Order: sequence, then C-alpha cells, then structure tokens
Amino acid sequence: MTLIGETQGGPAAAPADLIKDATDQTFMADVVEASKTTPVIVDFWATWCGPCRQLGPALEKAVTAAKGAVKLVKVDIDANPAYAGQLRVQSIPAVFAFVDGRPVDAFMGALPDSQVKAFVDKIGKMGKGGGPSPLDELLELAKESVELGDLGGAAQAYAQVMQMDPGNLKAIGGMARLYLDGGDLERAREVLEMAPPDAKDPELDSVRAALALAAEAPSETAEFEARLAANADDHEARLELAKAFAGSGRMMEAVDELIEIIRRDRAWNDEAARKQLLTIFEAAGPMSDVAKQGRRKLSSLLFA
Repeated sequence: MTLIGETQGGPAAAPADLIKDATDQTFMADVVEASKTTPVIVDFWATWCGPCRQLGPALEKAVTAAKGAVKLVKVDIDANPAYAGQLRVQSIPAVFAFVDGRPVDAFMGALPDSQVKAFVDKIGKMGKGGGPSPLDELLELAKESVELGDLGGAAQAYAQVMQMDPGNLKAIGGMARLYLDGGDLERAREVLEMAPPDAKDPELDSVRAALALAAEAPSETAEFEARLAANADDHEARLELAKAFAGSGRMMEAVDELIEIIRRDRAWNDEAARKQLLTIFEAAGPMSDVAKQGRRKLSSLLFA
C-alpha cells in the first residue's frame, strides 16, 4: 500500500467499453448513476503509486473476464481529488464498489490476482440479485449485536459501514442511538451532524426526537411531584414531570403521566399531553415496547 504523497509510475491503459477513466465532473454519471444499472468498481490511483501499477492490470483482467457483469472506472486522485476526499481515501490504491448508486464494499492496497478476481466476481453477482451486499450484511450484524446486548460489536459494524459509505443514514442513526443509550448525548449529536439536516430516516428521526426531549427536560422532579401531591389536577406540573422522566430515559413513566393528563382532561392546553406522547413514541422508536404499550394504553383510553 502506498501512502498519498509518495512517487512512482502509472497504471496501464484499459479497454474503453467496460473500463474507463472518470473525472470529478463525470463521477456522478460514470459511477453513481451507472451503478444503478450495472455494478461499478472504482479504482482510485495516481501516477506516482507503485502498487497501483500492480493492481490496475489485475482489476482490468478480472473485469474483462466478467463479461459485462461489472464495470471499472479509474480515477486519478491528483487530478480529481473531490470524490476521493468524500470517501475518505487516505492511501492508494483504494477500490470501492458501487451498486444501486451507493458504495457497498471496498479494499485498500494491492491484492493477489485471485483475491482481485474473487472481489470482482462477488460485486458482479450483486447486479443480478445475488444476495445482500457486504454493507447490508454489516448493518444486519449491527442490528443483531444490539439485540444481543453486544454494543461494542454493533459500534464496530456501524463504524465499518460509515468508513465504506460515510453518508449511510442507517449507520449514522444506529451509531447515534448507541451513544444516546449510553448517555453520551454530545457524541450522539456529533454523529447526527454527519447526516444532512433534511435527511429522513426512522432511526435518525428517533434520535433527534430523543435529543430534543433531553434538551427541554427539567433536571429535577421534586417540585412537580410536590405540586401533584397537593393538586392531582395540576396538569402543567404533570407535563413537566413527564418531560423530566423522558429526558432521563424513563420513557414508560413519562407515558403513564401523559396518559393520566389525557384521562383527566383530554383537550388541556391544545392537547399538549397527546403531542408530547407522540414525541416520546418517536424518540423511543415506533416499534419499541414503549411505543407499542403506550399506543395500546392511549387507544384503550380514547375508545373506552
């Protein structure tokens, strides 16, 4: 593997039908859009990179042998640094595979011809519905790790996805959720900032809602508990108590307090309790036990 900044020669030319050079200006068409039809392998190289001269011909040979199942696009990072920067390429040769407009696998450095061929064949099969991509497999592994309580394993899987595809919303949302559940709200916010502000994804929306609840939550509950002890119809105190519970992760307790407000006065303060309840469902996740139990309790109350 050659670190960016060293000096060597350049890779050989390649057939133009399956193998082409791309620039920062043509990358979207040659790689992202083209991969929606046929998988595209991108070889980031430079004229001074010795290992690139070794890897380039092996890639070209394997892609040619695949007979149209996959295409190869070569990008000189010195002349075209934009997408190499977006994909966080720090050493070359760096090879990324795109399927359906997004990166699904990658490797760095020169590999033996047999491994290059295996990589190309694997990517080629993805264009024929040949099973989940490595990226999807990592996301599934992260999900399973969370379910098993292996948060370290989940974090590692999400980190690998984000290295391969820095803009992957599921990985960003999943990693942010891990930090949130671990009580590190600042790191959760930092991870969320990696996604565009207008990006829509259920996990992203859930973490954003949870952070919003935490930001507005009172730090103490004693005052509101005392007010409720004196007057059980002090809905404002009960709402603030619910916010405090939700902000500290005591979601089901928050749900119960909000349900109690709705039971006592459904329309109070422009249905503030019901609106807060919906925010909690979103923060906990629409398929969470909190959301499922809370919706059942709300339905039982509203349609009793």
